[in-house]
Amino acid sequence: MQLHLTTQQVQQPTQKSYATHTTVVLLFCSGSGEDSLDRLLPPTGAPRRKSATSLSKSEPPLLRTGTRTIYTAGRPPWYDEHGAQSKEAFVIGLCGGSASGKTTVANKIIEALDVPWVVLLSMDSFYKVLSPEEQALAATNDYNFDHPAAFDFELLVATLRKLKQGKSVKIPVYDFTTHGRQKDWKNVYGASVIIFEGIMSFADKELLQLLDMKIFVDTDSDIRLVRRLRRDITERGRDIEGVIKQYNKFVKPAFEQYIEPAMRLADIVVPRGGGNMVAIDLIVQHVHSQLEERELSVRALLASAQQTQPLPQTLSVLESTPQVRGLHTIIRNKETCRDEFIFYSKRLMRLLIEHALTFLPSQPCVVQTPQGHEYKGRSYKGKGITGVSILRAGETMEPALRAVCKDVRIGKILIQTNLDSGEPELHYLRLPKDISEDHVILMDSTVSTGAAAMMAIRVLLDHEVQEDKIMLVSLLMAELGVHSVAYAFPKVKIITTAVDKSLDDYLHVIPGIGNIAMIIEKPCDWMMEPRNVV
Repeated sequence: MQLHLTTQQVQQPTQKSYATHTTVVLLFCSGSGEDSLDRLLPPTGAPRRKSATSLSKSEPPLLRTGTRTIYTAGRPPWYDEHGAQSKEAFVIGLCGGSASGKTTVANKIIEALDVPWVVLLSMDSFYKVLSPEEQALAATNDYNFDHPAAFDFELLVATLRKLKQGKSVKIPVYDFTTHGRQKDWKNVYGASVIIFEGIMSFADKELLQLLDMKIFVDTDSDIRLVRRLRRDITERGRDIEGVIKQYNKFVKPAFEQYIEPAMRLADIVVPRGGGNMVAIDLIVQHVHSQLEERELSVRALLASAQQTQPLPQTLSVLESTPQVRGLHTIIRNKETCRDEFIFYSKRLMRLLIEHALTFLPSQPCVVQTPQGHEYKGRSYKGKGITGVSILRAGETMEPALRAVCKDVRIGKILIQTNLDSGEPELHYLRLPKDISEDHVILMDSTVSTGAAAMMAIRVLLDHEVQEDKIMLVSLLMAELGVHSVAYAFPKVKIITTAVDKSLDDYLHVIPGIGNIAMIIEKPCDWMMEPRNVV
């Protein structure tokens, strides 16, 4: 069934109108490297609405600083209480002729969706790298960029499949001036909806199987030519004669041979592009229904779980020596002043980190002493060590790690509780390059239900960090949190200084030590402050 949507007549889609898909995951994008933190396409609205018909303009959920923009809309759990991924991204494929308005339609859908964690992926990023002979043809407008052979479908399909599965991927950045790929690629991770647009979006069978909804943007050829002239001259540095030559020689024949026949594969045909709000509203309503059917309640499931098993073997608790017991006495005492709390908690953190490092793999080695004798010792067996702190409280453990582990790389993940749903949400992450090859020390000051720790571990796994190379290090944990993490991720090493028995009605660890991040950042009545990171 195919829908042709105009403002005069709307045909409601049936269940058969769209390809069946099982789940929906949410996607996060970060630029390449440690410093680029923006998503490829940020959300443009406030929290999700049921329909796009009553679109209201509101301030986007972001904070701006002098050097960067941080988006404050969080990503809900995309996995179940067992830590297994239970959602895939909902992928919308947009096809149409060159300059038909596909990107405009995509942006209108994103604006009307009004949900966080949406990514716009352009097929233009996947043009093949040209040979010197092809570069010469491109310089004279004699290379056919509008033929399926011009695209790297193998890379495109592999990338979109991983993206749909919630994995971290790298997207090439194509330079239309030099007709080549830039050195730095974009890191893309985590989305509820992926909007994929391109002239050949429907040209590959494997690619079609990844699309949950297929949309064709149908625009008059004269309008497309005028738009292409404006774009190629102003944005890509072409001259008018070259643009017209390329259009008549390649663009128009390719549309008639490859693109226009693909219209029959579409679930929805949208005439006039971005101005057809009836079509866009119908698309948005369907996507909303898919997202709402797949909402999860991970934290509630964890909190209601009855843990009757003994503590797991993957747990290591720092030996409760008189010194360790004394440090706990000081930092748990509500009468302890802030300065003393900071001093003794940092002492305990240092002991904890030293203990954690003993679980890193090592190998025998022999060195020469200054006296000319051999010493049989041990050295670290691995490529690198990365510390990742769960903000904010986990950041307080970074100085202890830096003090004992020279040149350690640091990543950060911000996870906070949604006050309306009670669920943990991913708001921000910055991870070093090639983290997949490192042993990772994941730091959080306290773990109650384990919901935030599970989300952070899932993020690391999605970035291809091996499960048995992750150590969760926490100053204090509740038994529930230990069981939750160990059950979901049995290969993760869990290291702490103490395990408390229970949680209160607010899911705070009992007896507990209060909110460490609030204590260290500023003096206040911190013992009564609810913790906002679970």
